[in-house]
Amino acid sequence: MIEFKKVNKVWPNGKHVLKNINLKINDGEFVAIIGLSGAGKTTLLKTINKVNAITSGEILIEIDEQTKYEISSTKGSSLKKLRTHIGLMSQEYNNIGKQNVLKNVLNSKAAQISGFRSLIGYFTKEEKKNALESLSKLKLLEYAYVRAENLSGGQQQRVALARTINQNPKIIIADEPVSALDPVLSARVMEDFKNINKDFKMTVIINIHHVDLAIKYCDRIIGLNDGKIVFDDQPSKLTKKEIDTIYSGV
Repeated sequence: MIEFKKVNKVWPNGKHVLKNINLKINDGEFVAIIGLSGAGKTTLLKTINKVNAITSGEILIEIDEQTKYEISSTKGSSLKKLRTHIGLMSQEYNNIGKQNVLKNVLNSKAAQISGFRSLIGYFTKEEKKNALESLSKLKLLEYAYVRAENLSGGQQQRVALARTINQNPKIIIADEPVSALDPVLSARVMEDFKNINKDFKMTVIINIHHVDLAIKYCDRIIGLNDGKIVFDDQPSKLTKKEIDTIYSGV
């Protein structure tokens, strides 16, 4: 569970980018955040793992009954631990092109192993087995020993997703992961997100400009306009009038 209570974010230049956000996202939901560029979507997303620190309010994250965080007071080793529960994806693939696909997926474990093992790139048989299983889940097993730079854009984004699920997070936050893909590949990646959400009970929160994909694949849509939530409901409730409200100011 993730809960925002009266959350505000003001940048040092005075721009008030999140305005009194009250929001609860339940365990296992697949949520799309939509809105104009500059509406606050990315800022909202990245407050969840404290890449963006909030100015006021509270963000509460409950991983399980014994593991709970209040973001503003979470720092140091506690913040590092929280981030192991949160997989972060972006529109950039962040793959290392000259490394093979398997090594790129194994890199998700680098922060969780000793400094020496990370330095020399040593992973156990069990870690390699888990990484191969992550690739298999996304039908990428045949590319395990292919250099990442030799894959298509859609394949590279799915390698990034395999790396994220290999981290075994409770929450995945994805910032415009399909914006650089064509419609066919975008749908394929969204299908992968949907399957991971359902099969592994991971909470998925995604920023997306493609309203049609949000409607087709997500359980819930949150619309932002000028830092405020102006829509929060099931995709079936997203009428033309609601869309016009979300995107007013174009």
